[in-house]
This record gives sequence, structure tokens and C-alpha cells, in this order.
Amino acid sequence: MKVEVLYVAECPSHPAAVKLVKEVLAAEGVAAEIQEVLVRDEGMADELRFCGSPTIRINGRDVAGESQKAQTFALSCRLYPGSKQVGLPPAEAIHRAVLAARQEGRP
Repeated sequence: MKVEVLYVAECPSHPAAVKLVKEVLAAEGVAAEIQEVLVRDEGMADELRFCGSPTIRINGRDVAGESQKAQTFALSCRLYPGSKQVGLPPAEAIHRAVLAARQEGRP
């Protein structure tokens, strides 16, 4: 399972996002390395289809499902509507993404 946390420098939510992902992976019994990707410039943001910091992806899919709809990408903070924690997606969204990735991996 490929797990990524994309972020911009000085993002105050980056450490909490990594911690949240680790907690969800542990709860699901998944041993996966978390790749932390520093998005350095606008070109990199476009190339990665970066929706803001932090963005969490499981097997290349945004846990909030927004990058498929987004048209513009930038070096900015990210807010997750409906989340109880500012700057973080709901833990349930990460759980769903992990479960979906697990099911995809089955023959």
C-alpha cells in the first residue's frame, strides 16, 4: 500500500496529518511506510495535482476525493469541510481509503 502525505514547508498541520495516518494504519493493522512529500513550488503542485497542505493519498488517491475534481493547484493550506480538526481530513476518510486500497489489492 502506498501512503503519501504531501505538504508545504512550514505547514502547521503536517505533523498532525502524519500522526493521524499512523494511528489509522495501526488501527487497521496495516504496516506501510508513509512517504512525506515536500511540495516546493507551483510547478510541482501542478504536476502532483496538489490540493493544498496537507494532502493525504492512499495508492495515489486523495482520501477526501477532491483532487479528481480540482482544476487548479497551488502552494496553500487545505481545509477539509466537515472535519472536526482544522487542516486535517476526518479519520473516517482515511479509514475508508485504507479499506478501499486493501480491497483493490485482493485478487
